[in-house]
Amino acid sequence: MTAPRDPFFPADKPIRADAETPLDIRHLGRVDYEETWHLQAELAKQRAANEIGDTILVLEHPNVYTAGKRTQPEDRPTNGLPVVDVDRGGRITWHGEGQLVIYPIIKLAEPVDVVDYVRRLEEAVIHVVRQLGVDEAGRIDGRSGVWVPSTRKAADPSASTRDRKIAALGIRITRGVTMHGLSLNCTNTLDFYEHIVACGIDDADVTTLSLELGKDVTVEDAAAPLLTALDDVLSGRMTVADHTFGSAPDPTKGLGRKKKNSN
Repeated sequence: MTAPRDPFFPADKPIRADAETPLDIRHLGRVDYEETWHLQAELAKQRAANEIGDTILVLEHPNVYTAGKRTQPEDRPTNGLPVVDVDRGGRITWHGEGQLVIYPIIKLAEPVDVVDYVRRLEEAVIHVVRQLGVDEAGRIDGRSGVWVPSTRKAADPSASTRDRKIAALGIRITRGVTMHGLSLNCTNTLDFYEHIVACGIDDADVTTLSLELGKDVTVEDAAAPLLTALDDVLSGRMTVADHTFGSAPDPTKGLGRKKKNSN
C-alpha cells in the first residue's frame, strides 16, 4: 500500500511511544479466539493507562472465521460454520492451526499515524518472508497485507497461479493503543478459505509459506525472526521500503458496516 502522504515520523524513528522499554513477548500457544480478543481488550486498557508496557501476543487459533467491520453478507461462509463479528477493520478472514498470529498491544507515539503503523507491520512480514525464501513477496497498492505475485511460480504445483496473499492485517486503535494485528500462513490448510470471500477479494487467492517453498515452514520457524523484525521496524531500526509490484481496487473502499447474517 503506497502511503497517500509522508509519514508523521521519519522512517528511522520509533513509532512506539515508549521505545526504550523492551517489548513484553507472550507466547500463548493455541488459544480460543474470543478468549484472546477479551484478553487484548484488557491489555489495551491497561496499556492506555500506563499500567503495563508494550506487549505482543504470539499464538495460533483453533479454526474460526472472523468478520471485520466492512464484511458484506456475500463474504460470509457457505459451509455453515459460525463467524465471530469483531471490532477490527477489514472484511472476513479465517484463522486456524498452522497459521502464525501476532497481536501487538502497542501505545503509538503522537500524533498517531495509522498508515505508517500498517506499513511497518507489512515491512516486518515482507522482510521475514523474503528471508525464508519467497524473494518476490511485496505489496499490492490499494490492498493491505503481504502478497506473492502471479509471476512467481510456487514450488508446490497445487498453489494458485494468480496473485496470492500470504499474510493478512487487521487492526484497531483505541486511546492510541493498537489491537489485533497480523496472521502469516505457514503450514495451514487453505480449505476453509474456499467457503468465504477472503478479505472481500475474489480476483486473487491465498497461499502459505509451505506451498511457496515446497517444504514445511512451521509457525515456530517464522515466529522468532518475525518478532525480531517487528521490534526493529517499530523502533525505527528497519525502515519501510517500496516493495509494491502491482495495484488493485481496495476491497473496503466506500463500504459501511453491514448488518450480520445469521449463520
